[in-house]
Amino acid sequence: MDTTTLKLQGMSCAACAKNIENAIQAVEGVKTCAVNFGAEQATVSYDVRKTSIAKIQQAVSDAGYSAEPLPENVLVEVKPARNRTLHRKVWTAGVISAVLVLGSLPAMTGLSIPLIPMWLHSAIVQWLLTTPVLFWCGAKFFVNAWKSLKRRTATMDTLVSIGTGSAYLYSLFPTFFPQWFIAQGLSPDVYFEAASVIIALLLLGRLLEQRARGQTSEAIQRLIGLQAKTARVIRQGREIDLPIAQVIVGDVILVRPGEKIPVDGEILEGRSTIDEAMVTGESLPVTKQAGDEVIGATLNQTGSFKFRATRVGKDTFLAQIVKLVQQAQGSKAPIQRLADQITGWFVPAVLAIAILTFIVWYTFTGNVSIALITTVGVLIIACPCALGLATPTSIMVGTGKGAENGILIKSAESLELAHKLQTIVLDKTGTITKGKPTVTDFFTVRGTIDQNEFELLKFAASIEHQSEHPLAEAVVQYAQSQGVDIAEVQDFEAIAGSGVQGYVSGQLIQIGTDRWMTELNIDTHALQQSQQLETLGKTVIWIAVDRSIEAIMGIADAVKPSSIAAIRSLQKMGLEVVMLTGDNRRTAQVIAREVNIDRVFAEVRPDQKAAIVESLQREGKIVAMVGDGINDAPALAQSDVGMAIGTGTDIAIAASDITLISGDLNSIVTAIQLSRATIRNIRENLFFAFIYNIVGIPIAAGVLYPLFGWLLNPIVAGAAMAFSSVSVVTNALRLRNFRPKPS
Repeated sequence: MDTTTLKLQGMSCAACAKNIENAIQAVEGVKTCAVNFGAEQATVSYDVRKTSIAKIQQAVSDAGYSAEPLPENVLVEVKPARNRTLHRKVWTAGVISAVLVLGSLPAMTGLSIPLIPMWLHSAIVQWLLTTPVLFWCGAKFFVNAWKSLKRRTATMDTLVSIGTGSAYLYSLFPTFFPQWFIAQGLSPDVYFEAASVIIALLLLGRLLEQRARGQTSEAIQRLIGLQAKTARVIRQGREIDLPIAQVIVGDVILVRPGEKIPVDGEILEGRSTIDEAMVTGESLPVTKQAGDEVIGATLNQTGSFKFRATRVGKDTFLAQIVKLVQQAQGSKAPIQRLADQITGWFVPAVLAIAILTFIVWYTFTGNVSIALITTVGVLIIACPCALGLATPTSIMVGTGKGAENGILIKSAESLELAHKLQTIVLDKTGTITKGKPTVTDFFTVRGTIDQNEFELLKFAASIEHQSEHPLAEAVVQYAQSQGVDIAEVQDFEAIAGSGVQGYVSGQLIQIGTDRWMTELNIDTHALQQSQQLETLGKTVIWIAVDRSIEAIMGIADAVKPSSIAAIRSLQKMGLEVVMLTGDNRRTAQVIAREVNIDRVFAEVRPDQKAAIVESLQREGKIVAMVGDGINDAPALAQSDVGMAIGTGTDIAIAASDITLISGDLNSIVTAIQLSRATIRNIRENLFFAFIYNIVGIPIAAGVLYPLFGWLLNPIVAGAAMAFSSVSVVTNALRLRNFRPKPS
């Protein structure tokens, strides 16, 4: 199964998106397809053994549209080509329509206007001027409507072509057979100027809409623009400036103060401070030295250093961010699916209302003009464009804004769901705390500062060297700082949630929790210092040799400076904050008190975390799990919204719905604030789209005519319809002004 994203062209409304979706899903081998009208993209999951991108493109083409795969190298900026033809058509239709309106003014106002030549009043001249507007400028409306008719579907183009086509065809009869109308007691009025002005306004609206929609992907363009253009690569002892595309993995690259880091890598020599705010959202520069990782596109500030390239091109961290944001922008939120369902019924319903309107007015008044004006008005004003744009445009701006703040949102669904969260479950180590524990205490049964202590340290470090747990790393670093060497280990085994064990020099070494020691029937009474360490909030690990307790270590992991303020902000937002940890209850309570969390789950094994999240969900809560490692993956998957926090590794990004790159808990607050702002914006857009149609259609149908003699001119309906889409997109663009509220 493969997934690809296609760039679509030719859509004019949400109904077109639905048509394309149906066409692609009809291709054998296609599993899922989601078309985003706002982003003009289709995300397709398909079986490569049964179909291909070429077949999918052909299906889109047969439906009357076109599709191209997005470039594999996502860091190639995709700018929409300037539509010169559309510009020419807008100008042509606009100028001709202005002339037609001037020519119609005397007939419309009943006044003689001297500056307007008489020949402009001629119906023949108006017919000659209108014809190219309708069938050249507005040709696409009719072509698309014909294609829709062949597929037995209807789109916005169907409404426009029927509306303007009816006005044009009707006007032909009074133009060439005026006497027949006069003989019937009817005025030989023509509506050429209405058809022409409607086409001009719709084209202008489409042009403005395209420009506005282009701004919704501004965040992506800004991210892509961050990457460096060249890199100073050291090859065969020489420094060479190479284009970024020619850098390969393994190249050694020199970076000087003030330069951008070209690709991802690991520092070999040197030390510097690096501004990573543009990628991670972290406001303070970070000090880096040999052995530390650097991220491409970030800015080197103070020193110069050499680093080895580890990821280039589409594999860089920046490229992954861009790809994730693009995928999120192409996904659909649940609220959008509702809008799509409404849109699917909307066009047929409008056609029915229009037919009914014509029949009613002609039946009761016998006046063809009134019947025609009301029918065309209904057809034109009822365009579902604004409805189709309401959700995707806000999602595009919202996800882009998240990326700017170091928050990667993988889908529109998670962005929508985040505003409903009721409970936030925080893993302790690496989430509330820094995740870089250090050994602060080391006590042995037989005393300290003798050969026995170094022997135990050697045993402990050798066993823990096999583990990837943060506590294990602390033990190894402490032992190495004491000058202890690592020995060979045999039969190493990690017991999830309990500890690790293995043989060193033929002796069984077991390191783990107090609970595990009890399960192993190992007597721990010889070391009572553990209670004192735990009351200080330190994690205690026990070291046993050949099933006899020999030592304990106290390990401390400091709370992040921002954790207390961020948790307070979450609680002020009405959210319940819960802490989850594998530490013993006493240690967990100390940390919980420090950060002001009341509900704590302690001594939790990794495989129990998901069960605890599930139990909270059974309480009726909508739960977000926030974790930083692979062990948290089941709980991240079980939660309604999984948030990975930490260094932004590939695994963290893959396991989460939302990735908080900087590791700062304030990012959770920002993510929820952004979700609330986005949903509020979507609701505003939907209100504008619905209220416009709810109010506009009855007026266009002439419900006010019997009371006040008011009829909605189709020209006014066309203008209102064209600018309604622009207003929805403009409202969505207000999200670009989103700023996180300080904790």
